[in-house]
Amino acid sequence: MAEEYSGGCQCSAIRYKARGEPKHVALCHCADCRASSGAPMVAWAAFAEEDFEVTAGTPRTHNSSGASMRSFCPECGTGLFFRNADYLPGIVDIQSATLDDPDALPPQAHIQVAERIGWMETQSALPEFARYPG
Repeated sequence: MAEEYSGGCQCSAIRYKARGEPKHVALCHCADCRASSGAPMVAWAAFAEEDFEVTAGTPRTHNSSGASMRSFCPECGTGLFFRNADYLPGIVDIQSATLDDPDALPPQAHIQVAERIGWMETQSALPEFARYPG
């Protein structure tokens, strides 16, 4: 039986599931992802459209640029899905941090690094704290 992944938004108004193996799992550094998320990069897991379904709620979709359609929860604002029929026909990209088990699909690559914020190149050298520093 194929793997099944489930997830949803922060408030649980939107729930989804995807089946099978993703076509790719990547950290995207493009300016459009940064602007829509407010984060320096976004983790994505790409599934075939027929292997994906929204199981609860109705996401709102925004045309963020050209054929880029970004879906999010209209209640809490969590970004959820990305579709672009021109560049990724038949694919839905799920923001993989919204999975119930985000560790299930670790990123395999960094993409759109031509647009990466400069300080992201050295972020792995920063000190780390398990919680807020004291």
